[in-house]
Amino acid sequence: MRQTYVVSYDICDPKRLRKVFKTLRGYGDHLQLSVFRCELSARELVELRTKLAAVMHQGEDQVLFVDVGPAEGRGAGSISSLGRTYTHPERHALVV
Repeated sequence: MRQTYVVSYDICDPKRLRKVFKTLRGYGDHLQLSVFRCELSARELVELRTKLAAVMHQGEDQVLFVDVGPAEGRGAGSISSLGRTYTHPERHALVV
């Protein structure tokens, strides 16, 4: 079962910041400056956390994972906004 996570980060070094951004871009949708929405299986969550831990500095940087529920359920509609409307990104399969 896939869970929806809001992942935010505070990275002190610009070089590490780019690496964290690129890593997260492969796992979710970029919502705001340091915020991603990711739909992850348990294996993908462990994989992502391992990759981020290798890139960040444990004493200076921080990455937060907020579990907002199953991807098909509460997680799909749990993000709301003020100001500009939040639209859930549509995913399309690409067959090559």
